[in-house]
Amino acid sequence: MLTAYWAAKGGVGATVLAAAHAVASSAHRHTVAADLDGDLGRALGVDAPDHHGIADWLRAGADVPADALDRLLVPVGPDLWLLPRGRGPLPPERAGVLGRLLAEAPREVVVDAGTRPGAAAAAVVRHAHRSVLVTRACYLALRRLEGVDLAPTEVALVLEGERALGPQDVAGVTGAPVRTTVDVHPAIARAVDAGLLRSRLPRRLARAVRPSGATPA
Repeated sequence: MLTAYWAAKGGVGATVLAAAHAVASSAHRHTVAADLDGDLGRALGVDAPDHHGIADWLRAGADVPADALDRLLVPVGPDLWLLPRGRGPLPPERAGVLGRLLAEAPREVVVDAGTRPGAAAAAVVRHAHRSVLVTRACYLALRRLEGVDLAPTEVALVLEGERALGPQDVAGVTGAPVRTTVDVHPAIARAVDAGLLRSRLPRRLARAVRPSGATPA
């Protein structure tokens, strides 16, 4: 199963939700967290700026064997690995191949595709079984969808205070159902800021991203 998280506007929480999903999934099955944006490793408590990653694999060309991706994996915890972004741009030419390989992997794969995904990240998202748009019920955030050539299969809605727009409005604008809601809460912010997302995943966040088939906490 390939699940891709992405956003049309920065700062809405796509990386945090992708990291939380990967952590929750790893409690039940082998999971790879694939970073196409650059911050997923840090959210998981792994800083690997010099490690080769996806960008290097894409630049290497068609002669590189598919199993070279496995050699790039960085252990994060039991049954959880990080596929780092790597350095430099993400060439789009083989991004479709990457998306297919991740979608066909015998593991759970969770991708952080970033904000307004570029050509390479978008090609990967298009292979995802679940393309999750992370947004707030904010007019400006929803307006940023204009010009993004991606159609989400579902929406993760970050709830904050009193908003004029609700889940039905968001679903109407995006053309996709709101499958996940998560409150803006100090416990989540504290876990992220303290680097404890991996070891102390807040229960409200774990419930929001609970993989299908997992037993509720």
